[in-house]
Amino acid sequence: MEFISPELDYAALAPMIVVGVAAIISVLVEAFAPRSVRRFLQLVLVFTTLIGALVLVVLNSGMRVLTGGQSIALDGPAWIMQGTILILAILGGLLMAEGGVDPSGDAFAPRASALPGSEDERQFTIRGYLQTEVWPFLLFAVLGMMLFVASNDLLMMFIALEVMSLPLYLLAGMARRRRLLSQEAALKYFLLGAFSSAFFLFGAALIYGYSGSIAFGPISFAITTKAGENTLLLIGIAMLLVGLFFKIGAVPFHQWTPDVYQGAPTPVTGMMAATVKVAAFGALMRLLYVAFGGVRWDWEILLWIVAILSMLVGSIIAISQSDIKRMLAYSSIAQAGFILVGVVAASPQGLASVLFYLIAYGFTTIGAFAVISLVRNASGEATSIRDWAGLGKKSPLIAAIFSVFMLSLAGIPLTGGFIGKWGVFAAGVAAGDAWLVIVAVIASVIAAFFYVRVIVLMYFADPTPDTAAVVIPSGFTTVSLAAGATLTIALGIVPQPILDIIANAGVFIR
Repeated sequence: MEFISPELDYAALAPMIVVGVAAIISVLVEAFAPRSVRRFLQLVLVFTTLIGALVLVVLNSGMRVLTGGQSIALDGPAWIMQGTILILAILGGLLMAEGGVDPSGDAFAPRASALPGSEDERQFTIRGYLQTEVWPFLLFAVLGMMLFVASNDLLMMFIALEVMSLPLYLLAGMARRRRLLSQEAALKYFLLGAFSSAFFLFGAALIYGYSGSIAFGPISFAITTKAGENTLLLIGIAMLLVGLFFKIGAVPFHQWTPDVYQGAPTPVTGMMAATVKVAAFGALMRLLYVAFGGVRWDWEILLWIVAILSMLVGSIIAISQSDIKRMLAYSSIAQAGFILVGVVAASPQGLASVLFYLIAYGFTTIGAFAVISLVRNASGEATSIRDWAGLGKKSPLIAAIFSVFMLSLAGIPLTGGFIGKWGVFAAGVAAGDAWLVIVAVIASVIAAFFYVRVIVLMYFADPTPDTAAVVIPSGFTTVSLAAGATLTIALGIVPQPILDIIANAGVFIR
């Protein structure tokens, strides 16, 4: 049988090619560059690459092409999600660039507290070069995410899933002072991730057995034309969804989320929490809408169940958390349930609302973890909620910024989170899912309690000797924090420009 090589549209693939080539170069820099210049070279390479890829995405955003033997679909939603991933990766990378990832597991934010020439300053300089390997990991993870949202067949989607996931497993285990906690989190993430990937691969095999193809177009055609028993199809869809539900942190595939959020370095957690959500939901929507749109009434029931469980479990368990990173982990589980309301709608309105929600959630999450990286006590990062008591009186600006992020996650008006929730709830009602929206509103009220609890603790409790301090942020953290806060507010007050861009993007091509 003669092999026919697929045609590649190099112009459309340029953003991913740039990131992939840079990732390989970053590995070579890590292996061969002198230690004295390695960090500088990595920073220049990474941020030049991410900004350049973002510019290419903007320039290509008018393209609507199927390339690589129709295994890659570059359309409006794909460009929006790729651009969002790149922007969030830049902001997350700025947090990771604070002299390298600190051995305590955080961005080494208190740069200004080390006196020049002192022992602290010498240790800061040494620590700054310990973990420059985070940069090739970051680039490979971003490459996998960009490919994940554009994958148009099951094999390409699986490859993208692994390219995205493997660097994240390693990044999660790079904290040193909290080595056992970090390595335990990374091991759990890896084992459960490998387990879910196996489900995805097995599901792909079953879908191939049913349709005779792994490409989304032929799968959709087989579903609409094939009569008879479809048990094999439904089992295959369920197994594929297990792999994707794991990545979005939906119940009951959420067990890794609290441990990884708590154990991973804070900059890594922020970057991962924001970007992986975008990538996983992009892949989920393309899979369901393009390949399995013909059996919507079958997979919609499953999504109803998972959405309700995620919203309620995430919101209720978050109330009892005493660690702020674990609280945000359960918050992310609840947020996944809210976003699924828009996915279940399976309409252009639902797609647009989910894209806006992901953008708003991403900037809010990056900003929230930037604040957490600055709040410290004598032992390092202060993640215990009781250490935040009275923080509004000691550091009113940082407390105010963190309050904005909490209000956005709660869906309070004049924040991006409110517009995002309003959008997915309106899409759900328009699609006839009123009962699901009612459950989502109830879960939102429950979730508002633990978000507001943190604000009340910061402003209405008196500082104690254990109250944490806020270190002076460097320019990198300041940029991430300012961008997160500004866009969170801007998306709540003037969301129309982003809504117009999303509306003009259209729907997935087939």
